[in-house]
Amino acid sequence: MKRSQSVFLIGPMGAGKSTIGRLLSAELKVEFFDSDKVIEERCGANIPWIFDMEGESGFREREEQAIDELTQMSSIVLATGGGVVMREANRRHLSARGTVVYLCTSVEQQLARTAKDKNRPLLQAENPERILRDLFSARDPLYREIADIIIETDQRNPRWVVQELKRLIKG
Repeated sequence: MKRSQSVFLIGPMGAGKSTIGRLLSAELKVEFFDSDKVIEERCGANIPWIFDMEGESGFREREEQAIDELTQMSSIVLATGGGVVMREANRRHLSARGTVVYLCTSVEQQLARTAKDKNRPLLQAENPERILRDLFSARDPLYREIADIIIETDQRNPRWVVQELKRLIKG
């Protein structure tokens, strides 16, 4: 691994960042953090509540602060929120402070994985597929811009993805 020996997982909601992050941290024997969970713990409220009370911009401010602090830690695996790349400061911190892994997935896979999840404020709308396609268009180039490793997660077992990541990171 490079720089701080940390691995930062980026990608859209439903790509498997939290699941793969937990498994990868166990394999690498390092601590795991989920930036959304850290924000919720600090606020004492869940992400939908933060969006309701502070709007997306309020949430993004909190996220930027959390990313700055978390990426300064050494030897961690960090799962980030899908929109983390929308702020230039986050992209700069992630790419400068660890190995960035883009877990890429299709909109169809995202829909299947997030269909019943009420904890995703951006999808609480009439046409979640349209929202996911729009988010992909805006975010995919930014994910690719800072990624050291890109790996497809569609139809792949999380344990296979972790073994492949271990090989790529150490190689």
